[in-house]
Amino acid sequence: MPSGRLGETLVVPFVPDDVPEPLVPLVPAGVLERWRSADRGVHAPRLVAVTGPDGWSGAALVTARPHTAYLKVVDAVGDVAAVVEAVVALARTEGCAQVKWEGWTVTAADAARAGFAPLQAPLADAGDTGGLTTGYVRWLGGAAVVEPPYYRQTTDFSCGAVVALVAQVQAGAVDRAEIDRPAELTLWRAATNFNACEPVGLGVAVRRAWPASPVTIALDVDRPVILEVYPEADREWRAVLQRESRAEAGRLGVPIDAERLSVPRLRAALGKGEQVLLLISLATMQGFPVPHWVLAHGTLPGAVVVEDPWVHVAAGETWVDAHLLPVPDDALEDMAAWEGDRFRGAVRIGPPERATGGAG
Repeated sequence: MPSGRLGETLVVPFVPDDVPEPLVPLVPAGVLERWRSADRGVHAPRLVAVTGPDGWSGAALVTARPHTAYLKVVDAVGDVAAVVEAVVALARTEGCAQVKWEGWTVTAADAARAGFAPLQAPLADAGDTGGLTTGYVRWLGGAAVVEPPYYRQTTDFSCGAVVALVAQVQAGAVDRAEIDRPAELTLWRAATNFNACEPVGLGVAVRRAWPASPVTIALDVDRPVILEVYPEADREWRAVLQRESRAEAGRLGVPIDAERLSVPRLRAALGKGEQVLLLISLATMQGFPVPHWVLAHGTLPGAVVVEDPWVHVAAGETWVDAHLLPVPDDALEDMAAWEGDRFRGAVRIGPPERATGGAG
């Protein structure tokens, strides 16, 4: 492979079994081993390299989830400052909202010099973080959002409970120290439709757990949902539970809004200070069509920022991918459409209502 002209930026696919010769003297063996340790193909892994008088002077392994608006630096080697600026320039060209940087080898001081701010470490009781506790972000175009805590779900099915807990931290109803595995599983048990949480059951569980929090369930179909993945014999009793959740929502006074929660309406809700638990399919970002809950909590020009409590470790993901994740509006519209009639389900949570009382 040619080394390129002096000062040139090169972007080439990263193929674990075919490492470019100019990279070999730059990358430590342990770093290269980490790059090769996962099947990153779904994240379109690329090498961004800058050239010097003797060939490549620096390089970075760069990945990102499909249909999102960020790039992630796994590691940068050689002339780190120059190569990271090349990654930022590439991100701007591709219309990204941010660049993230995993903290495997970079120091906080070097990240700061490159314009990156530290991310909050994941909560201690979260699911496996793979040994990575530091990460950094550089927002592009002057945009940024308030950072929630990151908690990775500890089971394959408790995503709805986790994002509800994180939403309540953002709303000021829960202290971040209160998010742990017992809280996760207790809320999941109250909301589950075995094993997934459907929108009405989740909304009812949130209202029961935090009576002072205004809750609106957004569901634009009047039928049981996310049942297509189950055999016919297993759908009937889940449907019974969902109908009971609707009855319970009525008894508690939790409204069910049948108007579709379009992305513009979602943006409006976030603009009013609401937190939105949004049911999506992982088909677009991960390649498998399973129901999944994320927390929509911030907006940028052309993108909504979500927290995803699930990490695809086998694809080389870490919590840095799933935290403060910007998703373009059109991609989110597609992700949040489910089953044959492409219904949309969400739970909108408002700021806690303050108790009022007169003189006694």
